[in-house]
Amino acid sequence: MQNLFDLDGRVALVTGANTGLGQAIAVALAQAGADIVLAGRSDPAATVEQVLASGRRCHSVYADLLPGTLSVAASAAPSGSVTQTGGLAGVVDQALAAFGRLDILVNNAGIIRRADATDVTEEDWDAVVDTNLKSMFFLSQAAARHMLVNGGGKIINIASLLSFQGGIRVPAYAASKSGVAGLTHALANEWAARGVNVNAIAPGYFATNNTEALRNDAVREPQILARIPAGRWGQPDDLAGAAVFLSSRASDYVHGVVLPVDGGWLAR
Repeated sequence: MQNLFDLDGRVALVTGANTGLGQAIAVALAQAGADIVLAGRSDPAATVEQVLASGRRCHSVYADLLPGTLSVAASAAPSGSVTQTGGLAGVVDQALAAFGRLDILVNNAGIIRRADATDVTEEDWDAVVDTNLKSMFFLSQAAARHMLVNGGGKIINIASLLSFQGGIRVPAYAASKSGVAGLTHALANEWAARGVNVNAIAPGYFATNNTEALRNDAVREPQILARIPAGRWGQPDDLAGAAVFLSSRASDYVHGVVLPVDGGWLAR
């Protein structure tokens, strides 16, 4: 049974893994045996250190994940020399160049902008939807083009409770995360028979940078906490099991699922 969850010999590309949920997922996959490629626009030094401490290899790629304006550079270490490439496909190319294969893609990178719906600017709308949804699709496309001709693979998208609900003061984020759920279903329908599993994880209320404003809100924070059956905010490590499961052979017959990891929020 343990072998079903073994990721030894696999290579995983994780976006937005410098802190928080992405960092926890990258470290969990490394501890399960995978070598890790980290892609994002912030220095992932702390994540690199934890991956290496687990005995796995790690490679970092600088990538500002906005389609159309994306630039990519690769380095053996966060402070090392860089080589320019371009486009979201370039991120996949860097992963392949580093370790020769790509078995797992975790689309974790995302942003949130809070404002009343009447005050949302077009600039903020485009930034959120392009980062959270458009880049996820084109990075998945680039990864699948490799996976579909090389024995399959696992794609995990990070959705949200707002893939099911509307939220408050986050219309662009809610729209993008609803899109993540829909796209997860669509890609699973198209690629399942060809050996690529596409699934999503929908985190609940986790203690991360994205929720700092809520956790500091004297009104909203106790309202949120009171609705979570588990009685606490999630910690990034709480995603480890779901991420390893959806990356491993244990999930080979799981396609198109949006798996809530929410402390029971949706059951309330």
